[in-house]
Amino acid sequence: MSDDYGVDLDEILRVIDRASVLIVRFEVLEPRLLVDFRADPPDMPIIQLVDRVNSAEERFRHLKSLRPRLPLPERIMSFPWPRAIRAFEESGIWQKIEARLISLGADPDHVQDIQRQLLDGERAVTLAAITGGEGFRTIWERQGPTA
Repeated sequence: MSDDYGVDLDEILRVIDRASVLIVRFEVLEPRLLVDFRADPPDMPIIQLVDRVNSAEERFRHLKSLRPRLPLPERIMSFPWPRAIRAFEESGIWQKIEARLISLGADPDHVQDIQRQLLDGERAVTLAAITGGEGFRTIWERQGPTA
């Protein structure tokens, strides 16, 4: 079911329940959210922002470099998020990810730090869009005084 968020929220929540590794592709942010729910002490679940890659093979190689002691997962689940980070939180998706990570032993402070990084990143992109920062051009240019 597609709802006000422009995605099938029920399906995304099911994916979060069953994925071992998950990538969230945000519309407004360049980095991806990597969530690896796998835990095999001393390796605990991880959540972090990662760069985009050019292929699934590259993502698997990157994951192996991050988690060398763990076997590669059969697949990496992924979904796009077309809305703001605040909507990601309001939809319940963030809370679902956070709860699962913490139940598996992830550090709650680190999870909250990633949440802050997402919000700060979105704020920076919004500011750049308004002020004509890198990658953006304003449609109104400030004019100097006319004589």
